[in-house]
Amino acid sequence: MLKTPLLIFFFFLATSVYSQTKIDWDILSDVTFTDKYSEEVQAYYYFPTFGPSVLSLNKKEVIIRGYVLEIDRGNDVYILSANPFAACFFCGGAGPESIVELKLDKDHPRFKMDQVVTFKGTLKLNAIDIYQCNYILENAKVYKE
Repeated sequence: MLKTPLLIFFFFLATSVYSQTKIDWDILSDVTFTDKYSEEVQAYYYFPTFGPSVLSLNKKEVIIRGYVLEIDRGNDVYILSANPFAACFFCGGAGPESIVELKLDKDHPRFKMDQVVTFKGTLKLNAIDIYQCNYILENAKVYKE
């Protein structure tokens, strides 16, 4: 009789430790922004207040699909966007919740602008560092389903 509860315990432990959550851009829209002044840059910026569904994903492994935007090839800066470049946060009407900064390994594959790719990595929420995006995907790797 003791074996069954023990098996159930190990099943839940294994699925919670090794599972990743597939997310979409609607989930990342659970955030509000207020204007906040930065003395450092002498300008206002959007300060995020993350909602409960986003907070529950902080430091969790997630899978997300979007458009790769090559921001600075020389410095290996890539963004994943809900929208192609012409309609992204930088150029179109979308907000900062529609992009995720990708922290890729040095040996990552090359990407084309607006290439649709699915990534897996650890989601980090950022409300402090104004030089990084609000959403950062650490240890980002191309995910093949």
